[in-house]
Amino acid sequence: MTKKEKDKMPANPETGNAKFKEKSKEQAILEAAEHEFMEKGFEAAKTTNIASLAGVTHAMLHYYYRTKENLFDMIFEKKTRLLEESLFSAFDRPDLPFCEKIRNGIEAHFDFLRANPTLPRFVVNELISKPMRLALVEDKIKNIAGHVLAKLSEGIEREVAQGTIHPVDPLTLLIDMASMNVFVFAVLPFLRTFAVEPYGSEEAFLEARKKENVEIIMRRLKR
Repeated sequence: MTKKEKDKMPANPETGNAKFKEKSKEQAILEAAEHEFMEKGFEAAKTTNIASLAGVTHAMLHYYYRTKENLFDMIFEKKTRLLEESLFSAFDRPDLPFCEKIRNGIEAHFDFLRANPTLPRFVVNELISKPMRLALVEDKIKNIAGHVLAKLSEGIEREVAQGTIHPVDPLTLLIDMASMNVFVFAVLPFLRTFAVEPYGSEEAFLEARKKENVEIIMRRLKR
């Protein structure tokens, strides 16, 4: 039995899933909820399964987090906060040249997705099935995109004036950077069937894709 298959097995309510049982009750519930939501989506996820995975009673889950909606909101908030932190740290470096910030931003976003590989498909599925869920994170997404776009606009204007890069629309650049990274993880289960083996391992494949995505954007920018 594979590790993934073991993780999907129902847990003993007395002990929970082994990978959650060493956590505090609150943290175990949150991590079990994240696992359940990412595997099944919001509608199919069950709080009874989350409680079982976390090794707590259903009453205890209700005591800490009240509803499935509250748990879902907290997971979404956590993911957007981590994305925000990774991107802001990449672009808020006044000591780095502009193109190095772009490289760091692409790599930080790629590594965020590598740490959360099911997130792109989960988000797309949730927004297709329940478009109103966008309202949960709309302000946060606008804040992240607005901050990054401001940094891109400032850097592009300066670099174009100095003749070091080609003119490019900041929004187009941001979409290009994000979409190339997201595509890899959105279709990773499909890519595993034919694209990973030539690289020897999934890790080597992902490293190669990250490097290639950086180089594509660099070639687009540099004169």
